[in-house]
Amino acid sequence: MDLAGSAVAMALLIAGGAFLAIAEISLAASRRLRLRQMADEGEARAGRVLAVQQEPGHFFTVVQIGVNMVAILGGIIGEGAFTPAFSAALSPWLGPDLGGKIGFGLSFALVTMCFVVLADLIPRRVGMAEPERVAVRVIGPMLFLARLLLPLVWLLNGITDLLMRALHLPAERKERITAADILALAEAGAQSGTVADAEQRVIENVFELETRNVESAMTPRERIVFLTLDDDEAYIRSRIAAQPHSTFPVCDGAIDRPVGYVDSSDLFQRVLNGEPLSLRGESGRALLRKVLIVPDRLTLAEMLAQFRQAHEDFALIVNEYALVVGVITLNDVMSTVMGSLVVPEDEERIVRRDDGSFLADGITPIAELSHALGVTDWPQAGQYDTLAGFLMVMLRRLPRRTDRVQWEGWRFEVMDVDSHRVDQVMITRSEPAQAPGEGGRT
Repeated sequence: MDLAGSAVAMALLIAGGAFLAIAEISLAASRRLRLRQMADEGEARAGRVLAVQQEPGHFFTVVQIGVNMVAILGGIIGEGAFTPAFSAALSPWLGPDLGGKIGFGLSFALVTMCFVVLADLIPRRVGMAEPERVAVRVIGPMLFLARLLLPLVWLLNGITDLLMRALHLPAERKERITAADILALAEAGAQSGTVADAEQRVIENVFELETRNVESAMTPRERIVFLTLDDDEAYIRSRIAAQPHSTFPVCDGAIDRPVGYVDSSDLFQRVLNGEPLSLRGESGRALLRKVLIVPDRLTLAEMLAQFRQAHEDFALIVNEYALVVGVITLNDVMSTVMGSLVVPEDEERIVRRDDGSFLADGITPIAELSHALGVTDWPQAGQYDTLAGFLMVMLRRLPRRTDRVQWEGWRFEVMDVDSHRVDQVMITRSEPAQAPGEGGRT
């Protein structure tokens, strides 16, 4: 075969290798969800790709047979075609022996470079860019090759299956999609700009419902606005006017003895009708509704299930001693999910300042701190749910104004305390960052 004929044969082999490479990578990289969507939209070939992905053994066997045949034939033809040409060109300068050796090396390098670049790297990059669209185009010819080489495929697959079972290696790809997979996709989408940062946070918050408990979203005990059975009409009116809410817990003397709740719309209706606002007697029983009481160890996901089951959107939270520790509403849970999309900036519990520091409320949940600061390894995790709890654990006492704690390169300084409640904490970078085992509190 002359040089021109060898060049044509090499071009055909490179084209065949490129086709096999692009078919292999496109099938492996194609997303099953996208293929199902294409199949639902009427693309019949997507269904064939899905079927091959379910049992890819024959497909990849055909690919490997083709790739190895092309590589072997390419080496034979390339060596026979290009080595004499290079040797003839170099022999007058280097002599027949040295010219032949260098000619063989140049021929080998040229053939290898052509196959690596043209038959492997470029096709694989094309296949990775749009795998589903490429896969549906090459699936037909590949299935035809599979039928053509069926006897050889059966033989090689049989040998492969025997070896896989003997070595106890997995033979099928698991298609289970985990929460980590979804979060990774959302993060990748945010980095590429296809998913907004706020939307990524919503996705992360949804999965955190299973790990965050109700205390991270509740209104704490000291902020609960409640009524008692003995409150007179003047006090009830002034209480509602001063602190308007949609729902008010009703207690028998003290907050730890709840008897129900009243809806502000019912109270307003009585005012409009000129009826008395008494919470005792027959009039009070008509106003009172049964309150949902839940333990403080529930997760937010479990709280949603409780709301759905009870057909309520308001609940009191009690601890193991039957003491009320807070109240939570359906809106509180949804605000946790939606985050900055629905919470006004002036109501956010942790705010980033222009200098890179943060000003945080003591009741800021640890999950929100983790996102803001990038800290995941909190000391004695599980013993507290809020920034104030973290400070108490680190200080081993109630925090006081000007107390400081250092952890993972951050300094937490208590700026304001209101009746033993940590009101504001300044969080700034601490250089150098301390390791967890180096003390970490002052």
